[in-house]
Amino acid sequence: MNSEARWRERFGDYKKAVGRLQEALKKEEFNELEKDGVIQRFEFTFELAWKTVKDYLEDQNFTDISSPKKAIQKAFESGLIEDGHAWVEMQEDRNRMSHMYSQIDSEKIFVQVKNKYAKALNDLVVALEKEI
Repeated sequence: MNSEARWRERFGDYKKAVGRLQEALKKEEFNELEKDGVIQRFEFTFELAWKTVKDYLEDQNFTDISSPKKAIQKAFESGLIEDGHAWVEMQEDRNRMSHMYSQIDSEKIFVQVKNKYAKALNDLVVALEKEI
């Protein structure tokens, strides 16, 4: 599979994941199980995001983008993402939730997903749709 086909295929999966995350965030009140579900959706959506960005950038002949940090940096430099700070925070929070569990961190990350990260993830969908 060539790099263009790979990024477009992954983008379709990413777009669906963003839609599912946004669907999960439509409620006004969340119980603990629902918050955990939102965080889980955020984690896999972030993974699809950086891998989609990596595939897209490789299709654009960028190199040395083998990690989330490098992909985020190149995407910011190329104008694909606007809020680089939010993306760095997302990566840190995604790593925090993957390596240990803290109720306090979980609550903070849930708020960030709801108030900031979901928008940044959707903004990437909008930017990539312009590239198709």
